[in-house]
Amino acid sequence: MVRSPIRVSGIGNNTYTLWLNNKFCSCGKWRTYTLPCSHVLAVCRENGSRTNTYVPEIYSRQTHRRTYQANFHPVLSENFWRDILFNLTFYPTNMKKEQGMKQGKRFQREMDCRNPNFPPRCGRCRMPRHNRKNCNNPGPSNV
Repeated sequence: MVRSPIRVSGIGNNTYTLWLNNKFCSCGKWRTYTLPCSHVLAVCRENGSRTNTYVPEIYSRQTHRRTYQANFHPVLSENFWRDILFNLTFYPTNMKKEQGMKQGKRFQREMDCRNPNFPPRCGRCRMPRHNRKNCNNPGPSNV
């Protein structure tokens, strides 16, 4: 069990459970990033154990050296490239959008009949479930 310290901002004082043998911390960062989280580092510091025992082999120096020990050759010019056996189709990047006015998000939310919190409303009287064309209410007077 590890308890995080209380910070000046008032956050902290959280408790985390560690299983070092299973490489698991209840914060979830160890499983997500495959690297030991700060809670594991704190336990290693208290126990005097080495943190590199909990780091995957792919992040070791030896693996890094083996990855880049091969010689890399620059790409030759296009004259040396092989012909491709398939057709490439290119679409124009400057395609025009359809004509018409773009509706605002607020209007779309109000007109969404699937959402019971926003039934369609009249543009004149603002009452729900009808529109200006079939509105019988005079609406607010502009005095």
